[in-house]
Amino acid sequence: MSTSRAVPYHHGDLKAALLEAAAALLDEGGVAAVSLREAARRVGVTPAATYRHFADKEALLAALATQGFEAFSKAMQQAARKAPESFAAMGVAYVRFAVRHPGMFRLMFGPAVADRSRSPELQAAIAKSTQVFDQGLKMRGDAAGDAGLAALRAWALMHGLAMLSLDGMLPGYDAETLARALTKMPLPANKKVST
Repeated sequence: MSTSRAVPYHHGDLKAALLEAAAALLDEGGVAAVSLREAARRVGVTPAATYRHFADKEALLAALATQGFEAFSKAMQQAARKAPESFAAMGVAYVRFAVRHPGMFRLMFGPAVADRSRSPELQAAIAKSTQVFDQGLKMRGDAAGDAGLAALRAWALMHGLAMLSLDGMLPGYDAETLARALTKMPLPANKKVST
C-alpha cells in the first residue's frame, strides 16, 4: 500500500494559459485551428479542465475576440494620440492591426462567434472599439450632417482595404501605404502608392 497521497494538480491561471494557447493556434491556422482539446494539450491539462472556464469552443472564441477588440481599440487610441491627423492615423492603425493579426481580425469580424449576445464582455469590447472610432470621426470634424453615415463610410473604406489585403487581392501593394493614401495622411518619403 502506498503512503503517498495524490496531490491535486493546480495550473495557476488556467484561463489565461488557455487563451494564450488558443491565440497561438489562431495565429498558426486561423479560426479552424482553434479547439479546446488542442489548447488543453498545449497547456498540459486534460480537455475536461477547459470546461471550468469555457462552456464550449464558441465561448473560447468569444474570449479571444474580446482580447482582440481590446487590443484593436488600444492600437487606434495610441495612433490617434501620436498624430496630428488623428482620424487618418486611426484608419492606418485599423489596417495595420488587420495585416499584423489576420487570424484575430477575421475572428473579430467574422461569423465564428455566432451568438455574441452570450458574451457581455465581447459586446462591451466591440462597443468600446466603435466608440473609439466614432470619437476619432468627431475629432476630424465630420460630426456635422449625418455623422452616422460618415462613420460608416470611413469604416467601410478601412475595413474593405484590410480585407482586400488579407485576401491577397492587392498583390504588390503595401496595405499601410494604401491606407495612408486613402485617408490623405502624408506618405513617408521612401513610400509610393504604386508597386
